[in-house]
Amino acid sequence: MKVKTILISQPEPKVENSPYFELEEKQKVKIDFIPFIHVEGVSSKEVRQQKIDLSQYTAIILTSRNAVDHFFRIAEEMRFKVPDSLKYFCQSEAVAYYLQKYVVYRKRKIYVGKRTFPDLAPMLKKYKNEKFLLPSSDMLKPAIPKQLDKLGVNWTRGIFYKTVVSDLSNLKEVFYDIVVFFSPSGIISLFENFPDFEQKNTRIAVFGNSTIKAAKEHGLTINIKAPTPETPSMTMALEKYIKENNKK
Repeated sequence: MKVKTILISQPEPKVENSPYFELEEKQKVKIDFIPFIHVEGVSSKEVRQQKIDLSQYTAIILTSRNAVDHFFRIAEEMRFKVPDSLKYFCQSEAVAYYLQKYVVYRKRKIYVGKRTFPDLAPMLKKYKNEKFLLPSSDMLKPAIPKQLDKLGVNWTRGIFYKTVVSDLSNLKEVFYDIVVFFSPSGIISLFENFPDFEQKNTRIAVFGNSTIKAAKEHGLTINIKAPTPETPSMTMALEKYIKENNKK
């Protein structure tokens, strides 16, 4: 079956040169972006109930832009003046760059990993005498606490925001040739919104092993997987599938 429509279960990219826009133009398909999950901040009261006192930490571990936004939001709500001496350990350059929204970059101690959390481990180990705060969502990859415990650093997790299922009721009568998922939360959202969902002719594309596992557990047939050695990105996997199916 030919592919004409694709639903990406994430917000629309803000950059003009997104590979999704290129894919849409090149393969003459329609791509829609609808986030299946969204993030909501928890209140400063809830953070206090976790027995977190921001003044007790000398370093902060930031794994995403959401973590940056919600750390500074909570600091503001608690009327806590973030000290210039605070050290920032950012999982990637994108996170470190985003930090500039809140701090004067050159005046701060900022340490940056390449891309994944393990890339940051050597730097965390080097500063293991610091007291680390990890602001996170209520859904945290189990590998992160494991890695921090293995490093033997003094760290505390604070749930500063939550991952919430979005209302998808407006999609009830809408059909897409391909639906793309990037996290188990997206799969959960689909079935919370549509408990009687039947895949029928919809092709399912998934990114990452945990998403593959969640899709299988919910009885979905997976048609497109990424990353693979041949297709390291989702857009490459989609393009390969479209080329193979649309020439028939």
